[in-house]
Parts: sequence; structure tokens; C-alpha cells
Amino acid sequence: MNGPSPLTLLPARLRPTAPAEAVLVRGLRRAGLTLLMLGLAACQLPAPSQGAASAVAAPPPASVAPELATGWQAKPGWWFDHQAVAAANPLAAAAGAEMLRAGGSAVDAAVAVQMVLALVEPQSSGIGGGGFLLLWDGHALEAWDGRETAPAAATERLFLKPDGQPMAFADAVQGGRAVGVPGAVAMLEAVHRAHGRLPWARLFQPAIRLADAGFAISPRLYSLLQDSKVLKADPAARAYYYQPEVAGQALQPWPVGHVLRNPALAEVLRRIAQQGSRALLTGPVAASIVAKVRSHPGNPGLLTEADLAAYRPVQREALCADWRALRVCGMPPPSSGEIAIAQILTLLDALPPASGPALKDGRPTVETLHRYTEASNLAFADRALYVGDPAFVKPPSGRWASLLDPAYLHQRATLIGPRAMGSATAGVPAGATVAYGPAAPQPEHGTSHISIVDAQGQAIAFTTTVESAFGTGLLVDGGTGLPGGFLLNNQLTDFNFAPDDAQGRPTANRVQPGKRPRSSMSPTLVFQRDNGQLLMTLGSPGGAAIIHYVTKLLLGTQAWGLDAQQAANLPNFGSFNGPTVLEAGQFGPDTTAGLKTLGHEVREMELNSGAQLLQRREGRWFGAADPRREGAVEGD
Repeated sequence: MNGPSPLTLLPARLRPTAPAEAVLVRGLRRAGLTLLMLGLAACQLPAPSQGAASAVAAPPPASVAPELATGWQAKPGWWFDHQAVAAANPLAAAAGAEMLRAGGSAVDAAVAVQMVLALVEPQSSGIGGGGFLLLWDGHALEAWDGRETAPAAATERLFLKPDGQPMAFADAVQGGRAVGVPGAVAMLEAVHRAHGRLPWARLFQPAIRLADAGFAISPRLYSLLQDSKVLKADPAARAYYYQPEVAGQALQPWPVGHVLRNPALAEVLRRIAQQGSRALLTGPVAASIVAKVRSHPGNPGLLTEADLAAYRPVQREALCADWRALRVCGMPPPSSGEIAIAQILTLLDALPPASGPALKDGRPTVETLHRYTEASNLAFADRALYVGDPAFVKPPSGRWASLLDPAYLHQRATLIGPRAMGSATAGVPAGATVAYGPAAPQPEHGTSHISIVDAQGQAIAFTTTVESAFGTGLLVDGGTGLPGGFLLNNQLTDFNFAPDDAQGRPTANRVQPGKRPRSSMSPTLVFQRDNGQLLMTLGSPGGAAIIHYVTKLLLGTQAWGLDAQQAANLPNFGSFNGPTVLEAGQFGPDTTAGLKTLGHEVREMELNSGAQLLQRREGRWFGAADPRREGAVEGD
């Protein structure tokens, strides 16, 4: 295994300074990550302006930084000859690599990684949540939808107060109201049935071992536990994740390095290993989920055992777009990721040539940021108007690809001028009829991403989530009566709280029974267009900012001459059809001043992405993990 590639395009303070890969990985396993606690920038964004199609401004900052920022850990980048696993925690990456070395497929490894993440990264994903998985089997591309669904009893008024006004997000997320039917396990089971090599039960062994023996609490998990309000509000979660309460003292999490066992999760995983997803969605585990949701004293939900038993993952046709010499593929709706990413890339290429280089001193220039954020405004305007669950929402012109038509996007690109446009209005593709009102801005929250390639040519990009940090904070023991358990999602808060716009038009992403909420999760596979060779698997957590994080990785690796680790190290930036947001502490005053001169309203805040990606380079695989989180890459 070779050392990291040189990062000469980045300023010295952003280059990896860690020792050789072996030393770094051993250190991660031994002691976790040494992370610096950072605060979140607090600010308010303006209300949306009104236009012909009701331009919609950016979501509030909470959706930009869905999980607490916990510092910067330099990553070296990793080289592999045959197979690799990039995951958000070193223990999870090791579990995936164990499956590959046992002869398993990328899908097998993904199952093992997800089960370990449920234990060691409960703030981001787990068996109580959902996800999207993109699979390349060496010959064909598949898109799998394991997104959560609304209960059959849910109505459009689910998140409205008695006076008809939308609930505050904090009020909606805490309790059972926001819990959707979890879909990740059922989806992984379906994909494994088609593409797994190892027995299903074998894939659970690493997670069960860790849950029984315990794992050391990492600095990132400790910081998030310290910050969480939802966990502290749930008696079961409070008893499991925190030290015994002392009168007159603040509640404290178990310290960094404390070995945390999870007997309840181990038992639930044993049942799923033996019985499949029905052990989660029926029987005593399902009954315990429903009891927790419906018995919440302040905010009960509507979930039933019938809702859980009825859940089915959906295999969809992947959505792909040609960009330069590449074919960029992702999830179709209910994900908005691939549409927005492809729109931004195409809009940028439709603009006149830039007057200078994209990067200066390792950072995007003012011109680059201006062009990018203007393209983002146009993409997010379309996203707010059109995208929803395709079982409930018809695409414009009868096909989602109409939003990616070159002629439509070239016309949209003419709206990008030398000065900031402010909030954009959605466009109208040829033949489209606008039947919906644009969605009002609201928060979206955290996830985890897994990228894997195996030695036989199978590859996956899998983004998985429980929504907010720790989801609803409701810890379920699965009816085992043992300490610990798993957390339930708050995925229904990804629906629009207000079902109609100011003119009374219904929004595409309003709550409806059985519906899947719109998502920004963007698992992405990149192919060489002329020969179909797989070049990259990538993705990131980060709420609505996932779209920007993945687009940055694509631009960095495919347009700006960077390798995968250099691209992950780049400062984050974007716009959600409102103010231009820049990663705090990563851009100088000249950049801010330059953008303001062009009419941008600029907000600096934590943009703590968590990219995981694998890139084919020189006939080998080069893996990268975001320095803002504790991810790692392992393989052979």
C-alpha cells in the first residue's frame, strides 16, 4: 500500500499532516480521533421573496449543519489494488473489509458496515432509519429505495398546530409524531438476496461481537451526546448513554474511551440475522417500536404494526446525466440529489468561460463561488417546486429527465449574470404544467455514507440516515428488556410542514399516507462515458448541503485536477436559493468582500460534511475520507 498522494494544490494548513497510513489507522482503532470542539454559527435567513412561481429562500442554518462540528482530523488518502471500504467510522470500515476478505461482495460489506454504524454512530444512521443504495454489478446499474414511509393514518395536517400554523421543528422532532416506517434493513435484505455472496447471518457477526463486548466511545460521539437534547429527554436513552445522575449536577455522557456495551441491540441483530427484516418489522421488535411511538407522553405518533409489516423497498431506475466525458448516476425521486447535482454541473458548463482559474491558494475564487451559488439557486428553486415521491407526484413533462434537458438548462443559465440574482424562481421545462406550489424552507438533517468496491467489480454507493442527530432520540430495546437498543428516525420531518403554499396550491412534498419524504441523499457512481468504466463511488452526509458536498467532490476531482482526498479537504460552500454560505474559518476576508461586492449576502457557518469516496486512478483505487469527521478507508 503506497503513501498518500501529494496535496500541493492545498494551502499548508489544509494538507494532511498525519503520519503514514498504518500508524494513523492503528491510532484511530486504539484511541479514536482527537477532535476539537467547535460551536455552530447562529444566524437567521430572510423570508422567501415572492415571484411568479414563488421563489423560495434558503433553509435555516440548522439544516446546513445538521450535526455538531467536532473538528478537523487530517486524512492521508489510501491506495488499494483490489477492493476497499470507505465508511464513517474505522470500526465499520474494518467490518466491511472483513466481509470482502471472506469472499463477500460489496453488498455483503455494506450490510456489515451498516450494522456496525447502528452501534458506533447512532447519531447518523441505524436499523431504525432508511437509505438509498446505488449498485453497479459490473454490467448493470440498480437503484434501491429504502426510504421511510408515512403511517397509513398520517394526514397533510400532521405537522400543523390547532391554529393551522406549522409546528416548530424542535417540537415536531421530539416524540413519536415524526417516526416513519424504517426501511434500511428491508432494502439491504432485498439487495443481498440478489447480489450477496456470503450468508445473511454472517454479515451481522462483527456488529454482534462489538455490541456484546462493547466499543470505546469516540470523541465525536461524546461531543454529540453532550450536545443532544432529544436523548436526554428519553428515559431509556438517558439511562444508556449517560452517567448516573447526580443531584445538582448537569447530566454527563459516558466519557471518551468508556467501553459501551449494547446487549439489547446485540439480541435484535441476532434475530434479524436469523429471521431477516421480518424480525424488525413484525413480532415483538415491531410491537416495541409501536409502543414507544404511540405512548410518548407529549407528542405521540401514528405508527402501527400494520404499517411496519406492510413496508416494501422499491427498486428504481437510476437517473443518469452526461457531463463532459462522464456519466454521473444517482437516485431518482424521492431523492432530489441527482437532479440538483446534474443541473448545477450543466448550468456551470453552459456559462461563458471563466476569466481565471477555479482555485487560488487551494480555495475556490470569488468568480467560482459566484457562478456556483447562482447555479445552485436555480437548481434549488426547481427542487422546491417539483420533487416528491413519484408514487404521488408526477414529474414535469412526464419524466424527471426533463429537468436535465440541455436546452432547458442552457436557457436557465442565461439568468446567471455578473451580479447575484437573489432568490430564484423555478423554471418550466418544455411541455410541463406547473400544478404545485413551491415548498417553504425548513431543516433537513444528518446521515452517513458508505462507498465500497470489491475485487469482482461490484460497487455500491449507500447513503443511510435516521434524519436529525440521534433521530427522535427514542431508544427502543426491541422488547428484549435488556440495556441499550436502537434509535428511531424522525424522517417524517423531511415532509413540508405546510401542505400548501401562500396561494393555496398543494406542495409536491406534503405529508400523505404511505408516502416517502423528499430527500437530499445523493449516493453517486461516476462512469467513463465512452467505455462505461466505473471511475468513482461517492457521497456524503449533511442534510440539504449533501448536494453541494457531492457536487464539490465531482468538480474537484473531474474539473479542477484534484485527487479524492484533496477534493474532500476543500472548503465547503453553497447556496440554498438564498444567502451564499461559506465554511467558517476557511475563506479569507477578501473572498467575503468580493462576494458582497457582487451583491451576495454571505453567511459563514459550520459546513461539516462527511464525504466518503473511492476513485479509480492509475489502475488502482484511491480512497478518501472527510477530515471533518472520523471516517476511514480499509481494504486490499
